[in-house]
Amino acid sequence: MMDSRAIQKLLARVKGGEMSVDEALLALRSLPYDDCGFAKLDLHRGIRTGFPEVVFCQGKTCEQSVEIVKRLAGHHATVLATRVAPEVAERIAAAVAGCTYHAAARILIVERTAKRARRAAGRKGKYVLVLCAGTADLPVAEEAAVTAESMGSRVERAYDVGVAGLHRLLDQKARIMGANVLVVVAGMEGALPSVVGGMVSCPVIAVPTSVGYGASFGGLAALLAMLNSCAAGVAVMNIDNGFGAGYFAHLVNR
Repeated sequence: MMDSRAIQKLLARVKGGEMSVDEALLALRSLPYDDCGFAKLDLHRGIRTGFPEVVFCQGKTCEQSVEIVKRLAGHHATVLATRVAPEVAERIAAAVAGCTYHAAARILIVERTAKRARRAAGRKGKYVLVLCAGTADLPVAEEAAVTAESMGSRVERAYDVGVAGLHRLLDQKARIMGANVLVVVAGMEGALPSVVGGMVSCPVIAVPTSVGYGASFGGLAALLAMLNSCAAGVAVMNIDNGFGAGYFAHLVNR
């Protein structure tokens, strides 16, 4: 496993005379990437950005997804794979130990037991709150929530609180006001982020979904509505990009 903590320990051993420079170079030989033919895995990303390369499984063959996750798991304590179909998750779990599949989010996480215990213990204090307008928006909302959780953030959820029944949203006022950052997921007309943005002083990350009838144009109407929000402090992700929202929310929360 090679991350910033491991490199610090390795350099300390060189400094202390416990390891030669040549031995250290040998230990670092896999940096900066692992070429497996169909993909070049960025093993250095966790050191640069704080989180390892994430695997986007959609569009890859099952065999490619399995091989990529397997190789990354040999180098990192946590591996995150998104847009994972159930049959692909089953194949990965058969080849790699420590897998947890979140079906609603379509996310698979490979995690060492010690890392899982440390992350669970650290979920205190400030939190990310994920809101979604309707039940049909749940897959994107869960993608955001599970992503932020896998990175180490405390995440809370408030689902089916869309503008068609504002009393449902107002019932969540205490949790909304207590959040450090909010992810707001909505399809149809995409109005929910503007409403929430007018209530809070913290950042709001808006995520349009492709849910809606024909005039929603596969989420384009919601995207344009969110980009034209009159509420300050609202940042907008691409259509259905729950992963990007969860990742950014964790960075803000951290």
